[in-house]
Amino acid sequence: MLSDAFPVLLVGCGKMGGAMLAGWRGQGIDADDIVVIEPAEATAEGIAADHGVAVVSDAGDVPAGFAPSVIVVAVKPQVMADAVAGLQRFADAGALVLSIAAGTTIGFFERALGENTAIVRSMPNTPAAVGHGITALVANARVSGAQRAAADALAATVGETVWLDDEALMDPVTALSGSGPAYVFLLIEILAKAGAANGLPSDVAARLASATVEGAGQLARLSDQSAEELRRAVTSPGGTTAEALAVLMAENGLQPLFDSAIAAATRRSKELAN
Repeated sequence: MLSDAFPVLLVGCGKMGGAMLAGWRGQGIDADDIVVIEPAEATAEGIAADHGVAVVSDAGDVPAGFAPSVIVVAVKPQVMADAVAGLQRFADAGALVLSIAAGTTIGFFERALGENTAIVRSMPNTPAAVGHGITALVANARVSGAQRAAADALAATVGETVWLDDEALMDPVTALSGSGPAYVFLLIEILAKAGAANGLPSDVAARLASATVEGAGQLARLSDQSAEELRRAVTSPGGTTAEALAVLMAENGLQPLFDSAIAAATRRSKELAN
């Protein structure tokens, strides 16, 4: 149950942290079971007003009686060292650390907070903002079954979850689903421009492209058929779809292009983590 994961200390409340907070509150989690660390005063005031939770500027201001079961770390990598520095007492008390920070390894948290700290590293993506994200998670050896369930429940409030056995797989996950929404947005742009180039009004082309991608995604998600089977089902021999796919699936078409793109993003993910 989601409630079993609380109390929670949320460190950083930007877009992703804010999406998770909204998900928790939307599922009935009591405001008293959440404390947010957010140094930006204007952001902090908005969080307190919108969600009714306690918001403090740094870890030293967390109320003395607040004992989190989970610390959700949702800050940018460039401020991670400062953010983690104040969390030692909570980690020493047995709190699970759930990181949703891109490029920050489990090893970083083990070095900062101690090898005995239970740590789950995760990679959500931006559709979490509308409750349709997917989050990949990987745990270190210190994470108990109950803590794994807590991490899964917290992440599941903003979409689907998938668990990995090997942290090294976080790099291709980052390349595929972490960066993936940008590729889909680009596809919408490309479809709309191609439609306009063939005579459609730009606004109509944009609406058709966006709705088509959304609908196809929902169909792929909810159908028992694979993406390949769905593609074949909508492709009549000799028809318009077949004509377009002959271009897109040519030897120099989308597959080698995406192979190169995902490989490049995977390499960059590895570089940023080192």
